[in-house]
Amino acid sequence: MSPKTRLAFREYFVGTSVARVEDAFSLAGIVSKDEFTPTCVGARRSRVEQFYASIDFSKWSDVKRLLRVYEHVLDELEQHINHGDEFSKRNAERTIDSLFRCLRRDGFEWVDGKLVSASSAAGLRDIHDAISALSAPELSRQLTRLRDAVDDDPGLAIGTAKEMLESACKTILEESGVEVSSGWDVPELLKATRKQLKLLPEDIADSARGAETIKKLLGSLGQVGHGLAELRNLYGSGHGRSGHSKGLASRHARLAVGAVATLVQFLFETHQERKVHKP
Repeated sequence: MSPKTRLAFREYFVGTSVARVEDAFSLAGIVSKDEFTPTCVGARRSRVEQFYASIDFSKWSDVKRLLRVYEHVLDELEQHINHGDEFSKRNAERTIDSLFRCLRRDGFEWVDGKLVSASSAAGLRDIHDAISALSAPELSRQLTRLRDAVDDDPGLAIGTAKEMLESACKTILEESGVEVSSGWDVPELLKATRKQLKLLPEDIADSARGAETIKKLLGSLGQVGHGLAELRNLYGSGHGRSGHSKGLASRHARLAVGAVATLVQFLFETHQERKVHKP
């Protein structure tokens, strides 16, 4: 989290009160370093700096707590934009635009009331766009879990990514009138879906331009399903593990979510195109 971003949010608190500063940081689990003496002027600036002084900005666990503070600020500003008078609305819009620019430079995006890494946000937006045309509440619930877990709970994110791929395949197969076997695992579901959408290597004519390259790419789609299932079995949610087991980092969860986002988007877009051009 860059000094410029920290300064921008500190200045937001100047327009509030010391009590608001205390509440925002305390609710996020951040304690004040009261013995620290800031060089800035003003009680509210100084109080923010005392909270900042207790944070190790090189540790993701500390930065995540600070993000909760910033989420509180952005939520307050959105409330002013949606429900305030004209003056407070314009002021809040200017402030939130400035804070968004700072956060984007640091690699964060504001997605449905939560700050997430930009790479995760892009993947989640891709999935949202792909399922928006469907009446699929289960996929929407999974999307919410992914958004909340990708940085905070990598195991849950990986497990949810696997569930989302399962749900996507089942949704496409059911809409296509294909009977889904209850015994199919993820690779089998994905293969049946690819077969229905004519996305298997054997569906490409040898005479097609770039046939070998296309076949290789289509063949790799199946590997995503196999890899995700194995990763979930090893590290994802849904299995009890030894108390000494070590999990994966957030970057691994972002890799899994990114792969699933790309695959689910491709499957749904292909499904929609097939429906449009179906005789």
